[in-house]
Amino acid sequence: MSEARGGRAASPGTYGQGLRFLRRRARVVARLAAWSALETGQTFVMGFALARALDEGFLAGRSGVGLGWLGLAALAVTVGAYGTGRVYRAVAALVEPLRDALVRRVVTRALDDADSAAVSRLTHQVEIARDTFAGLVMVARSFVFTAAGALIGLSSLAPVLLLIVVPPLVLGLALFAATLRPMARRQETFLAADEAIAEEFGTVADGLRDITAAGAESLVAAEADIRIEAEFRAARTLARWGVLRVLAVALAGRFPIVLLIVTAPWLLDRGVTPGALVGALSYLTTSLLPALQNLMHGLGTSGSRLVVVVRRLTAGGPVRLSGGRGRADGGEASRRWEGPAVELRAVTFAYGEHARPVVRDLDLTVPAGGHLAVVGPSGIGKSTLAGLIAGLLEPRAGEVRVGGEPVRAGGDPGRRVLIPQEAYVFTGTLRANLSYLRADPVPDTELAAAVDAVGLGELADRIGGLAAVVDPAGLSAGQRQLIALARAYLSPAPVAVLDEATCHLDPAAEARAERAFARRPGGTLIVIAHRVSSAHRADRILIMDGPQTLCGTHEELLSRSDLYRALTGNWSTGGNGAASAPERPRPGAAHAPPPPAVTTSAPAPPRR
Repeated sequence: MSEARGGRAASPGTYGQGLRFLRRRARVVARLAAWSALETGQTFVMGFALARALDEGFLAGRSGVGLGWLGLAALAVTVGAYGTGRVYRAVAALVEPLRDALVRRVVTRALDDADSAAVSRLTHQVEIARDTFAGLVMVARSFVFTAAGALIGLSSLAPVLLLIVVPPLVLGLALFAATLRPMARRQETFLAADEAIAEEFGTVADGLRDITAAGAESLVAAEADIRIEAEFRAARTLARWGVLRVLAVALAGRFPIVLLIVTAPWLLDRGVTPGALVGALSYLTTSLLPALQNLMHGLGTSGSRLVVVVRRLTAGGPVRLSGGRGRADGGEASRRWEGPAVELRAVTFAYGEHARPVVRDLDLTVPAGGHLAVVGPSGIGKSTLAGLIAGLLEPRAGEVRVGGEPVRAGGDPGRRVLIPQEAYVFTGTLRANLSYLRADPVPDTELAAAVDAVGLGELADRIGGLAAVVDPAGLSAGQRQLIALARAYLSPAPVAVLDEATCHLDPAAEARAERAFARRPGGTLIVIAHRVSSAHRADRILIMDGPQTLCGTHEELLSRSDLYRALTGNWSTGGNGAASAPERPRPGAAHAPPPPAVTTSAPAPPRR
């Protein structure tokens, strides 16, 4: 069983790089500080002017003086607005060089190391870092200058006010600072768990057809549950630390307001004027508390995210989770069926409620141990037939049976294995890829026999054997098909459906693979053919041609089907380079299974 591996908090190197970045731009930082002082100067003026407007103006019966002080506060707001515009320019001068440096780092590593995640980093993670850094600069400098203006204003109104405000403010900030590093670690653990879910579901989506056809749904779902549970645990831990953040805000920003109200009589007895009390409340409620909330939210959430993203952009890729992959349950390796292996009874299928059927009233019987090739023009419905047999598609009418049991959702898909044209290979050892559909460990002797049977030996030797790690991106389409074929060969499912699963192999390699499946003990083979040689190797051939769908031997179809004659002629003239001299497999074999039977009625025109 796998479990999430959490990340670590920002390394000292990350913080060191940040400090060096700021030191190299000391002039920009100084300019930002100057404009920030001008912007937040209104903080001091607002509270001070409000106190004087009350004490020296309105409460003293001098309305003109009160209005004058309020006018001064309005002027301070105007000046502050001008400063805000200059602040944004200074922030841009600080942030854009960071973005440029990260882009250069990502592009350099992508060129040097062939980093496959470079596009994601350029288009997503770099922009996250840029926007988050800009937000942090704004909230951090806003808190520093706002807090300075508010504390200077409180001291100018009445120094005793600092005794009420400063102690809880300092305690709250200390509690917040104590949570920064643990929250960063929990934040990265959560992000890693979230990435693992995205990676797992992306892998599942790529191999969904294989998973469904091989009956691995429950095991893949169990793996997904592990990822989801890991993210849930990380989110719950993160939420617990978030409670401390809420307490820090309450202690530093809201508790001073309560203390100021509770101690108001005591303060008034010691010479604090009503205007000073109102001005102090203004400092706390309209300046200090909002700046404090922005700081804690910015550093607590965005700050952790920035550290994680910058460290990954400058030092390496995303945190990955350990874990294995699901495999289909076994239990059918020795199954032998006495009746037909595959039956279709009056099957009709269409891609949509009002669409014309691709398959209509099709009856087909493939005996246990049989070898059927399905041919027809592109889009006639060959892959649709494969999907119906594999259980990927449900018929609109009729019934599909495999091993005498109906094929339906939630049934027993381990009775058949589908190998599609686009082979599914995952990053892992060759042994893990080949044994993917087996519940129990597969002996190396059995793996080696399968490798030899389907013609995978040369590739296996080249990459380093069963223990070698397979890189899907480094394999050709044909090499991936060979691995998928060997995996299906080892599957316990008695029925194998090859849906153009050898289209990227040369004719000789295709012939070797198909013969291997045909010789599997107790195995039944259905091949969606794209070469005439595949049809020649089969016991029976199904030519899909709407109302003229027929089943028979090569010679029978040549005499009965115009379409089959046309297809055979086209193949034989070199289509895809696949038309070698016909092979005649097992004609008149002493123990050959009975041939497939097929009947059809009504047209089945739409192409898939």
